[in-house]
Amino acid sequence: MKHYTVLKHESILGLAIKDDGVYVDATLGYAGDSKEILKRIKRGMLFAFDKDLSAINYSNEVLKKIGSNFQLIHSDYVNMKEKLNELNVTKVDGILFDLGVSSPQLDENRGFSFMKDEILDMRMDLRDKITAKDIVNSYSYEELKNIFYDYGEEDKSPLIAKKIIEERNLKKINTTFELVEVIKQAVGAKYFYDKHPERKIFQAIRIEVNDELNHLQQALLDSIDLLKPNGRIVVVTFHSKEDRIVKNIFKKYSEVDPLVKGLPQIPKEYLPKLKIINKKVILPSDKELEENSRSKSAKLRIVERI
Repeated sequence: MKHYTVLKHESILGLAIKDDGVYVDATLGYAGDSKEILKRIKRGMLFAFDKDLSAINYSNEVLKKIGSNFQLIHSDYVNMKEKLNELNVTKVDGILFDLGVSSPQLDENRGFSFMKDEILDMRMDLRDKITAKDIVNSYSYEELKNIFYDYGEEDKSPLIAKKIIEERNLKKINTTFELVEVIKQAVGAKYFYDKHPERKIFQAIRIEVNDELNHLQQALLDSIDLLKPNGRIVVVTFHSKEDRIVKNIFKKYSEVDPLVKGLPQIPKEYLPKLKIINKKVILPSDKELEENSRSKSAKLRIVERI
């Protein structure tokens, strides 16, 4: 199963892995990062999370060839703290988030890709109830427009939302190609082929289906609590909103609380919890960009627990 893990070398380096450490891969996918972590922790333990059962099953076989000191957890990373606590794990040495959709997921007939004609689903976890088809066919004009603006940052969001409402009043929009055609009609052929708004719209719907931004925020806050002193969080984002959430949380917890700034003695609970390791965001190298066009929007941030 072919999957290219973006910024893999930099991510693994950023974790500063110790041979006997406890590490969490919050986004297992197809084990690209987990393989590298497991190779480096002969006396440690790896816990890895994924909502996608096919990713869990595939990765289990891959990781078994490297070692047995791992546990895969079929759950969204938003439940990380709770699930680890159930296993009596309260502190870890490092947590990795790679927030891209893996290539095999795009190939799994769930409507993630606008380049294949499939039913609009987009659920990472098939146990979830809401699908992309539900969103496209039941959300109001305002809701659709806001999602497309907020999560897709698409300028033509009002036109696309309006056209979706018009079309679904005539006939339900069930497949990816049907949605792509509606987007094309809404914006006109020139804009469609020049700007490819379908990329942004599909991304926006996927984020909404899986509640990705809210889950990210909660998981980052839980990760800070889970880290041992000198433990690290490494995050690779592919979307400006994701990166903004990561940047803002890391900034907030790496500074003295403004309420007590300037006091001669600052209480411990108001001191910074994090130290930012890379002041400047890490981007893919030219070589990586050549090898994999999907890495174009990737950004890597690293922090360490004080």
